Amino acid sequence: MRQYAGTGRSYYEGIGIDTMLAAGNDIIAQGAMPVIYTDEVAANSYDWGTDELRSNDLAESFYRACEICGVALPAGESSALRYLVRAESPVVSAPVLSGCMVGIIAPKERKITGCKLQVGDRIIGVKSSGLHINGISLVIKRALSLPEKFLTKLPDGNILGEEALIPTRPYVALTESLLEENVDIHAFLPGTGSGVGKIAFDKRPFSYRIHSWFDEIPPLFLFMRELGVTLKDCLTTFNWGSGYYIFVPPHEVERTIDIGKRADYELFELGQVEKGPRRVIFEPEKIILPPPGE
Repeated sequence: MRQYAGTGRSYYEGIGIDTMLAAGNDIIAQGAMPVIYTDEVAANSYDWGTDELRSNDLAESFYRACEICGVALPAGESSALRYLVRAESPVVSAPVLSGCMVGIIAPKERKITGCKLQVGDRIIGVKSSGLHINGISLVIKRALSLPEKFLTKLPDGNILGEEALIPTRPYVALTESLLEENVDIHAFLPGTGSGVGKIAFDKRPFSYRIHSWFDEIPPLFLFMRELGVTLKDCLTTFNWGSGYYIFVPPHEVERTIDIGKRADYELFELGQVEKGPRRVIFEPEKIILPPPGE
């Protein structure tokens, strides 16, 4: 079924935003402002693109993402890869979505490499809008085991499918605001891949002590806990409410949070960088998280 029951809306009106921002939110971690994006939609046959509602919604979501971030969309590619793109039941057909982002670092002094990261730096988290493409496979697996599947109602009354499809939040405007104000950013990190464990991204012997967390956790994640997903698995699979991390020296914390607020983002001081074995110490739940990929 390609539409939400009885709504006339396709599932694709926000997916282009997720796809584009998977690249856009990564490139800004180096201090680059995205300027050009080209997309690719690869399906198992050209028939996938003949659904007008679905195709229009996907194209519109690419356009919306580029408009939000001030990015040009000059070209794209649609290909049929019959022997490479295969859907797994109960999905009949689904595309592989990807793209290429070009960014500019200007002036060059704005380049962020992470090499300035040091003991004593504070860790600031930026509140996410929800899933942000982290852990989608786990959400799909759990949803398909439910009687109502993606139409299951969450405790807050929202529908599971709609909650999972909340578009990724762009952090381009936040990055631009911080750079314009010349904040001394020691490292910038998108909250994707390995969840909260990704905080330990640097290969040097640093421990990252998280002493507090956001007041609210996205309801989709809490529902996954109700379905039996352990808290540690949630912390290493989902972003758990933080879409981006900013590492700054102590004297920049208050200013960073204030600039973020003026740019309409919610920022929280979560913890600090310490000397020690490479790991994340999640104190609110007394859990030790390994570095990404371990």
